[in-house]
Amino acid sequence: MATSDEMYQAVIIEHARSPRNYKPLVTPTHHCDGRNPLCGDEVSLDLTVDAEGRITDIGFQGQGCAISKASASMMTAAIKGKTVPEARELFERFHALVTGEPTDEKALGKLVAFKGVAAYPMRVKCATMGWHVMMEALDENREKRPNGSEQ
Repeated sequence: MATSDEMYQAVIIEHARSPRNYKPLVTPTHHCDGRNPLCGDEVSLDLTVDAEGRITDIGFQGQGCAISKASASMMTAAIKGKTVPEARELFERFHALVTGEPTDEKALGKLVAFKGVAAYPMRVKCATMGWHVMMEALDENREKRPNGSEQ
């Protein structure tokens, strides 16, 4: 029988090999690119946020290590359909998880697979890169909402 660590590793490997939402969006409302020059990981992220502040579509492209790609894939699956404040809260919980800070792991669902990253500080940037790019995309486009509402 597989241990929980083995199951989590399998989830990460599956998302790295077959990333979800690996696509550009035709008409995104938000976009940001990120790159880690130390390791070469790159992420380009598109989001579509509707007038009510809900993330209706998300896509990413890029290259990098298995942790970087799997994390971006799982992030897109986790935040699609959420409101912008819910996505921001999930970022905070995920960041706490991978840096070894206390957090509500149940609220993270399958993202808890990245808990082991906390033991490898050099991998935290890999696991959080897509998340930081998502946050930057939301922050950079805050003033561009047609109705002027904050996201």
